[in-house]
This record gives sequence, C-alpha cells and structure tokens, in this order.
Amino acid sequence: MGKTLEITKPSSTQNGSPSAQPSEKNMDLESSTAVGKKRHATTNLEAATHLFKGSVGAGLFAMGDCFKNGGLVGATIMMPIIAVMCVHCERMLIRGSMLAVEKTPGAVFYDYPETVEKCFEYGPRPLRRMSRAMKLIVEMFLCVTQFGFCAIYFVFITENLYQVLQQNGIDISMSMVMLITLLPAMIPSLMTNLKYISPVSLLANVALLFGLIATLTISFQEGPMPSISERHLFTSGAQLSLFFGTALFSYEGIALILPLRNSMREPEQFSSRWGVLNLTMVFITGLFIFTGFVSYMRWGELVEGSITLNLNVEDVMSQVVKIVAALGVFFGYPIQFFVMIKILWPPVKRSYSCAQKYPITLQVILRFIMIMMTFCVALVVPKLNLFISLIGALCSTSLAFVVPVIIDFVTRTQVPKGLGTWTYLKNLVILIVALLGIVTGTYQSIVEIVREFEI
Repeated sequence: MGKTLEITKPSSTQNGSPSAQPSEKNMDLESSTAVGKKRHATTNLEAATHLFKGSVGAGLFAMGDCFKNGGLVGATIMMPIIAVMCVHCERMLIRGSMLAVEKTPGAVFYDYPETVEKCFEYGPRPLRRMSRAMKLIVEMFLCVTQFGFCAIYFVFITENLYQVLQQNGIDISMSMVMLITLLPAMIPSLMTNLKYISPVSLLANVALLFGLIATLTISFQEGPMPSISERHLFTSGAQLSLFFGTALFSYEGIALILPLRNSMREPEQFSSRWGVLNLTMVFITGLFIFTGFVSYMRWGELVEGSITLNLNVEDVMSQVVKIVAALGVFFGYPIQFFVMIKILWPPVKRSYSCAQKYPITLQVILRFIMIMMTFCVALVVPKLNLFISLIGALCSTSLAFVVPVIIDFVTRTQVPKGLGTWTYLKNLVILIVALLGIVTGTYQSIVEIVREFEI
C-alpha cells in the first residue's frame, strides 16, 4: 500500500503503509525517543564544532598540494565555487529530508540514506521501486568513504609521529607507531552519544588550528617568500583533476549534515541564512585558501601531501607542531567514525535479538570491531592515500553532488512549477561538473596507483 501513495500527505489511518510506520531506523543512536533526543541535544556551537572538525582534518594540511595542482589563481577562484556547490547541495539534502519527514506521520527525522529512500518512495511511480536500492547505494558509499577517512587518519598520524620519534633516537617501525595510536583512538570512539564526543571534537579543533598557525608561522620565518612569478598561476589536465579530488576530500562533510542538524536543540538554526552551515563553511573556505596559498608560495613544487612534513624535523618547534597536528587529526577520528556506525548499527540491531536486551553492549562490540578493521587496513596498505583518492573520486563526489541533485529532481517534479528552467539548468551544471570530476579523478587516481606499484 505504501508503494502506491501519491505525493499528498498520507492520512493517519494508513497504518498499513511501511512509510507511515515510525521505526527504529528513524531514531538516533543517542536516543530512542524524542524526549531522549531533546535531553542530549547539541547547541549551535557544538554543532559548528562538529561540522568544522568533520570538514577540516588531514585535508587542511593538504592544501599546499591542492594549490600546487590548481595554481595560485586557479585554486583561489575554484575553492569558493566548490564550497558554494557543496553548501547548495547540502541544503538540497536538508530540504529533501524535511519533505520526507513531513510526509511520514510519526517520523521525527531522517538521515542521508533514509532521506534518499523516502524521496524516491514518495516520488514518481516509476521511481518508487528504486527506493530501497538507492538507499543501499548511498549507505555503501557512506560506509566506504567514512571507513577510508578513518583509515587514512591512522596513516597521517603515524607519518608525523614516526618522523619525530626517529629524530629523537627512538628506532621503532611504522607499524609499531601505528599500534601505539590504536588504544587512544579507541576510547573516545566507543562513546555512543554524539554530545559526549563534543569535548574531544573541540580539542581536535584547537590542536588543528594551533598546528596550522605554528606551521604557517615557521614558513614565514624561513626568509622572504619566493616571487609569485616562480609559481604556477593556473594548471590544466591531470593536475586539475587531482586538485578537484583533494578539494572535495577536504570539504567532504555532507555525511555529517543531517546527523548534526538532527541532533541540534534548534535544528532550524543549522541552515538559516546566518546559521551554523553557512558561517562555518565561510570560515573553512577562507582558512583553506589562506593555508594553500601560503604553503604553495613557500615550498612550491616541493610541497608535501601534508605541509607538516615540509618542516625541518631537526627543529624542536617543528617536532612539537608535527605532534600537535597529529593529535588534531587523531581526535577527529571519533566524529568520522560516528557516521559509519550510524549506518551499520540499525541492521545489526535488527539482526540480533540480544540487541533489545543489551543494546549498549552490542553497539560497543560493533564499534570495537570496526575500529580494528580500519586499523588493520591502514596497517596492511601503507599507500592508503592513493586508494582514498580513488574512493573519494567515486564515492565522495557522488554523495556530495550527484545524489543531492537527483533528490532535488525527484522532489521538485511532484510540486507544481517546482522544476523551472533555472533549476533544471543549475542542477544540470552541477551534474556535469560532478561527472567530470568522477571520470577524471578516478582515471588519474588509477594512473597514480599503477605508477606507485611499478616503482
């Protein structure tokens, strides 16, 4: 019955419809009731803290490499454009989620996968049978990207700490350094409530900003900056595709948008004109541009994937910066990990009867298993960053641009005059840019992977 519902809001008597039944998957991990959710609600500042941390991590320190591939002028122009596209698509996702909740009696909120499913379920008849498949595709993309992000965090932390330890005469392997980071990463990641992760996320932001400011300060103290004529202003071809991949990796926070909004005490403050989303993204974009411009100006073509690796490891202050930057990324692990668990927990909960009796215990076990899996992948695949580039080109671009545009098309076709010429052309441009990024980014990532294995 639910599959034949029209776009009009179902009545409360349609209890036989699967769409009209509020289910466990609609409930946040933090709580199974609206009352519980309200009790643990996050403030605007906490939401902004999580959003900043979700969008700023290892990618912040890769801005020098990003500007190397985009050029000083080219990257400075394109970064705000990508940011606007990301925010616009995130707002389309929020709009789709709100419409889905409005049309489902008893629903409190939906996260990304459920939003996609419900938008298709209430969409044109030919698309309704695709609702479940679309949800599974989005869940798969989310899990793969978040799993990859968590694994690359281990690699980033290990590379910086390994340099410091070697410089101080502590001769241990990269694998042992990575093992040392496992237990501290595990403790905050076992927390099952987003609000309780806030202090860890705030600490991560402070460490990241300190590491960044110190790194840029050291770069200014190394003497006069090279002439701008010695740097590329624009680039093309393969370098641009790498720029797109790095930039989108840095901005990729769409997986956190709905969980963060849904956890807020006042959700309407998240996407308002001067709300959490807009203000945080403006600050992030300015930070990215400044960091990338200065880093590329200082180190040019020699700039590393993380600008902390360009610092002289023999200098004590540089060692401190490497450690603090590693801590900043390290403390960001729980917030990225949270999104992955949000997807995996509901099916696990439904599959095991003991989950009803011991929900917290089973969820902690699931978290432990996933933490160990991300650690093992990072340990076994030392060149994980190359595979993350490939995953990002395929999955991250689809999540950030393609899926929100599809949701917008599906929902607007059900509203009179909702899909006007301007909306159609705008969405088409976003799709073209996204598909171009997917094709070129995937191709270039594969080329780099093959080249790395040939060495």
